[in-house]
Amino acid sequence: MTVWTGRRVLVTGAGGFIGSHVAERFVTLGATVRAFVRYTGSGSWGWLDESPLRGDMEVVAGDVTDAEGVRQAMRGSEVVCHLAALIAIPYSYRAALSYLRTNVEGTLNVLQAARELDGVRVVHTSTSEVYGTARYVPIDEAHPVHGQSPYSATKIGADKLAEAYHLSHGLPVVIVRPFNTFGPRQSARAIIPTIITQALTQPTVKLGNLHPTRDLTFVTDTADGFALAAASQDAVGRTVNLGTGTEVSVEQLARTIAGMLGTTLSIEQDTDRVRPAGGEVDRLLSDNTLARQLLGWKPGVTLEEGLQRTIAWVRAHLGRYRPGAYAI
Repeated sequence: MTVWTGRRVLVTGAGGFIGSHVAERFVTLGATVRAFVRYTGSGSWGWLDESPLRGDMEVVAGDVTDAEGVRQAMRGSEVVCHLAALIAIPYSYRAALSYLRTNVEGTLNVLQAARELDGVRVVHTSTSEVYGTARYVPIDEAHPVHGQSPYSATKIGADKLAEAYHLSHGLPVVIVRPFNTFGPRQSARAIIPTIITQALTQPTVKLGNLHPTRDLTFVTDTADGFALAAASQDAVGRTVNLGTGTEVSVEQLARTIAGMLGTTLSIEQDTDRVRPAGGEVDRLLSDNTLARQLLGWKPGVTLEEGLQRTIAWVRAHLGRYRPGAYAI
């Protein structure tokens, strides 16, 4: 791993699930970290409020849709890891414009600020959802993109802006494309916390479609991928998948979690949780060859180990969830 001591890194979306882990990872590597969190009237820093490393980073509150605020936060940084985004797919069906503003305009603000500040390196966060249902597997970076939700459409737009700023302006950009990241701090809008919270509190787990498969990556592995991408010269101008190269269906996942909890679950399909026709991504399975070649990255946490850690964390923080409610 590159020596980061004294190097200045900005992390946008640092109060979120993955962003908080990425900010912490750079702190442990010795970087000088500025964490950009979304402003709230309560003064919350999101998950950084509970981070044991929050005192080791400078926290700045703002909004990525505010171009001047982004520029001020970025001043003095050598690298920006851009994770600020709206991510919940079901809510994107209801509030598409807010996703456009945050995910596309917010990314534009980050790219433009980096360009104006003498070419700050940008590590831009994509998502495996941009691929849509796999046309072939494993999915490599040449796989076509297909926006099956407003969320994925805005992320495609953001990715293309990042690509364009590299090609048009020579901005040093790396696009990191995580497959389904999971782990401590993830909200119930994601499948694993949804299953765990229900399984811990009730005999029936309500889910949407049971057949889709996902490639699940533990959050510390994803955070390592960001740090490696921020350091790799070979990755500049490239898009890099971060995934394990294995897949599991939603139903298999629920059965596995039940087994770990030593319980027998009844699984019920809840129509409110089923995505619109044509909106469901049926299969995601990564090819992580490029990440291995360019970054020297490979996943280190197995699905079983990651689930054990996540179950333990959710159990200890169950009061943060509403197991009977559908979180969109």
